[in-house]
Amino acid sequence: MKTRKLALFGTCLLSLFVTVAIARAAWAHSFPEEQNPGAGQTLAATPSAVSIKYDAPIEHLFAKLQVVDRLGNDLATGQPEVSSDGRILSVKVKPLKPGDYTVNWAVVCIDSHHTQGSYVFTVGAGG
Repeated sequence: MKTRKLALFGTCLLSLFVTVAIARAAWAHSFPEEQNPGAGQTLAATPSAVSIKYDAPIEHLFAKLQVVDRLGNDLATGQPEVSSDGRILSVKVKPLKPGDYTVNWAVVCIDSHHTQGSYVFTVGAGG
């Protein structure tokens, strides 16, 4: 009987350890908190830059940010920049004509977890 209780206790302890490990891994990713311009937003005028604020610091070396038109042309001017606290990724953009633009981003959290995504915003009436 003691062996059975000990085995059950060991199984519960192992399950708890696995659950905590999985939860910690899930929390260790950097995800967008704020976007400027925002997802789905329609702007009257072209923005000078696009920026994304993350909920955790990101690695400078692996940060990617593109602003592309419907033909896939990257309209960023220069390389993306990461703020000194590692939480804001931004890139300046060329003047944008009226239409829809896709922001593609990919980052690596400081603990090495990779996340990526995209969203669309519109300038003027859209395309």
